[in-house]
Amino acid sequence: MLNKYARALFGRIFTPVARALVRAGISPDVVTIVGTLGVMAGALLLFPQGEFFWGTIVITAFVFSDIVDGLMARMTERSSTWGAYLDSTLDRFGDAAVFGGLAMWFAGGGNNDLLCALALYNLGAGSIVSYAKARAEGLGMTANVGIAERSDRLALILVATGFQGIGVPGVQRAALIILAVASTITLFQRILMVRKQALAAEQASDSSASDAGAA
Repeated sequence: MLNKYARALFGRIFTPVARALVRAGISPDVVTIVGTLGVMAGALLLFPQGEFFWGTIVITAFVFSDIVDGLMARMTERSSTWGAYLDSTLDRFGDAAVFGGLAMWFAGGGNNDLLCALALYNLGAGSIVSYAKARAEGLGMTANVGIAERSDRLALILVATGFQGIGVPGVQRAALIILAVASTITLFQRILMVRKQALAAEQASDSSASDAGAA
């Protein structure tokens, strides 16, 4: 959930925590699951009540499990395809909970249909952006472009929501708008990148077929 520079910094900070959990016999998978449940609890229990500051604090605390479980996996030499799959899959639950919790607030006590719609759009767009990359890789192509990576989107909405929670007006609205635009642009960037690769592959295939026919 964090870029490589932040991961390096926090990796050093949380190494003692990871080491202690390993000594206690706790599995990295357990940390991954507990972290996801913590993020979901903070988002779906606190955000719908308008508790933006404390909700952000709880979510941020559990977000760091993403670093801790990776450190534990390396310490125990249990880094695996399964661990990466579980981590990536559960991350989507956490992301959906964050925007879902905000949408619940705007649909209820927040009483703002526009921001509710933006929260729901960002929930869906985030999943589609991630799927566009995963599907491309499944087809043997890449889609590593985009102005709004997952970690960037999550960091922006959490920071904005936290500031909204301490009384800074307008930041959450601005973040939701920025994220909606950035996610849409990122999606089209990935689609166009895959289209370019697919067309190039088709042209190469047609060229090979023509050469074979001429021979």
